[in-house]
Amino acid sequence: MNCKILHESSSRLRIHVKHKRLSTYKADQLEFYIRQLDGVKKVHVSERTADATIIFEKGKRDEIIKALSEYDEEKCEVTVPSHTGRELKREYEDKLFYHLARRVITRFVLPIPFRRVFTIIRSVPYFINAMKSLAKGKLEVSVLDAASILVSILQKDFDTAGNVMFLLGIGDIMEEWTHKKSVDDLARAMALSVDNVFMITDGGSEVLTKVSDVKAGDTIVVRKGSQIPLDGEVVEGEASVNQSSMTGEPLPVRKSVGLSVYAGCVVEDGELKIRVKNAAGSGRYDRIVKMIEDSEKLKSSAEDRASHLADRLVPYTFGATILTYLFTRDVMRATSILMVDFCCALKLSMPIAVLSAMREAGDHHISVKGGKFLEAVSDARTIVFDKTGTLTHASPKVNKVVPFGGFAEDDVLRLAACLEEHFPHSMANAVVNAAGEKGLLHEERHSKVEYIVAHGIASSIDGNKVIIGSYHFVFEDEKAVIPEDEKDKFENLPNECSHLYLALDGRLIGVILIEDPLREDAKSTIDKLHSLGFDKIVMMTGDSDKTARVVAKKVGVDEYYSEVLPEDKAAFIVKEHELGRKVIMIGDGINDSPALSAADAGIAISSGAAIAREIADITISGENLENLVLLRKLSSKLMDRIDGNYKMILSFNSFLILMGALGIFPATTTALLHNTSTIMISMHSLKDLLDK
Repeated sequence: MNCKILHESSSRLRIHVKHKRLSTYKADQLEFYIRQLDGVKKVHVSERTADATIIFEKGKRDEIIKALSEYDEEKCEVTVPSHTGRELKREYEDKLFYHLARRVITRFVLPIPFRRVFTIIRSVPYFINAMKSLAKGKLEVSVLDAASILVSILQKDFDTAGNVMFLLGIGDIMEEWTHKKSVDDLARAMALSVDNVFMITDGGSEVLTKVSDVKAGDTIVVRKGSQIPLDGEVVEGEASVNQSSMTGEPLPVRKSVGLSVYAGCVVEDGELKIRVKNAAGSGRYDRIVKMIEDSEKLKSSAEDRASHLADRLVPYTFGATILTYLFTRDVMRATSILMVDFCCALKLSMPIAVLSAMREAGDHHISVKGGKFLEAVSDARTIVFDKTGTLTHASPKVNKVVPFGGFAEDDVLRLAACLEEHFPHSMANAVVNAAGEKGLLHEERHSKVEYIVAHGIASSIDGNKVIIGSYHFVFEDEKAVIPEDEKDKFENLPNECSHLYLALDGRLIGVILIEDPLREDAKSTIDKLHSLGFDKIVMMTGDSDKTARVVAKKVGVDEYYSEVLPEDKAAFIVKEHELGRKVIMIGDGINDSPALSAADAGIAISSGAAIAREIADITISGENLENLVLLRKLSSKLMDRIDGNYKMILSFNSFLILMGALGIFPATTTALLHNTSTIMISMHSLKDLLDK
């Protein structure tokens, strides 16, 4: 690359690319190329000046200089995201420049008669918006703006009218820019997630491939419980697809050959081969933006309160204007009050604060679907945990096989694997893997297998019924019995492990002990959540009481419930609501879906079932349970920020109205200070809430 060094220090370089200017794409391409170099901490490329500032680790200068010398923009293969925020920044910088330039020309170049005509023409859209508002029977901010401009024109003070419109224009541009930037930041953070998918090769085999490597025309396979990663058309198979995230339909839709499917939807049942229409990024960004804009409708009550107050305060501003004129007979004092409204700041800063918090949560691998859920996390005092996959790693292993009734360990494990392989989940996979490690072949010996959700599996062998599952299923529902001479052995099974019971023809023939180690951060997370105001932390599991009791004691929950069904978890949340308590539910499986829906904020583990993530309001990384602590702190600070914004806006704008009424601030000053404060509060709302 042809460039020269403008300035350098021990860990910083500023270079100039020998172009007059760079296109936004070329600037992004160069920035992403430099960013991926070893030792580079931070880089910024300006497309206007063709300069690049690079901050790097000490000792890496020569390597970076060498890489820059080898850079060829025509041959560079670095991947540049379709949306980086640079074009948006460029668009609004240009809007701001042209707005300023137009004001300079009209104020200092145009002759006075032309300036007056131009001011009147510029005022027409404000009057039209005001008339539309009045036609609806509403007194909105547009009426305040139009009234202040009209009064200035009637007073033949065209400079003040022009200044007012100029300041309103700057405010509108900055407000729109700030809002779009916050949406864009969040959308890009969510769109950058990388998934894998099985792709069909030319030879017909399946290869696990990054979604980013899949191109239009490729064929992928999506099975039960998995998310469709890309838009496409079904070329083989049939499935029931939950597409509520795209269309809002509450019930699954049947998809078959020839029908279209959409990225983000979940296959609830069946299997599909899909010919990809749009590669990653081509449609996903726009869809995420729509989802974020829709999520803004899920406002917290604090946002709603601010929005409603803003609308209610407009008539009072008019009232203050009229009273000021009646008492002072000073039109300019009255006009200065008209320039102050609470609406812009209240309606802009609150959603921006929420969108910024959602973006910050995304930086920590936490996906949030709306402000009301952050508020629920802040207000909740009850939190419910599923055990397996939430408090534990969801990577269980067979610890031991305990045979009963004269059966051998290998026979028990072989039969269990034969049943469990049909309905893979974490515990079933542990059984199948254990059989594989021992080289046990488990040929099909049974008739059709039946899976009973949250209970177990039933089938038959040689005409005899065989079942495997929980204690409740095997002994209470199916009435299996324990061999009389082995009851002591049964009673002394270790409690630290989960138990899978296998019965043949109504008699217990084996217990498979499954160890699912606790997450290392489970206890510390529970302790921290207690310190952050949760006074009822509950664990609910389908496991046996003995196992649940051991886990509950280790992690320090306040209550635990064992051998529960999916509907039991949801019923518990309903009871908490009846007591006036807000509840958070955390789970990772299909069985947790009813409770996730019932909770004020349902939180899914990202490594869990796709349908759980679809239903949940919030998704956290499966690698770090302490993200729950971070989420609680983030949501609490968000509510504090909204409350602080609320108080600041009311107090400062009230101060401006008072200064205007006393004649201390003229209309242009109140307009300037009002718009400046709105932009400053909105910019402050974009700042991260948590300490880095």
